[in-house]
Amino acid sequence: MYPKENVKLFNEIIENGGAIISEYIIGTKPEAKNFPRRNRIISGLSDGIVVVEAKKKSGTLITVDFALEQGRDVFVVPGNIDSINSYGTNELIKQGAKIITNLDDILEDL
Repeated sequence: MYPKENVKLFNEIIENGGAIISEYIIGTKPEAKNFPRRNRIISGLSDGIVVVEAKKKSGTLITVDFALEQGRDVFVVPGNIDSINSYGTNELIKQGAKIITNLDDILEDL
């Protein structure tokens, strides 16, 4: 379980009929190199993804690439132009990602 703080959430998901999936066997230690592969699955199971923050080089942008390859919608919350955490989001907007400022923006599109 990673991070360990998610044990309670893990148990709640299972108790309420949800599922936890992984392509790794139980007991596999979390390694940064595995996170992009995990995010490939997350985007594949989603109708679209919402990007709130993304640095110039970030795992978020790797997930965006997977989502686009899978034909998923990419929604982006615009960020402050002075924030390093908004560089990626603002670049995605310049490249044509769907700008959202509230939930209705997503619901209208789906």
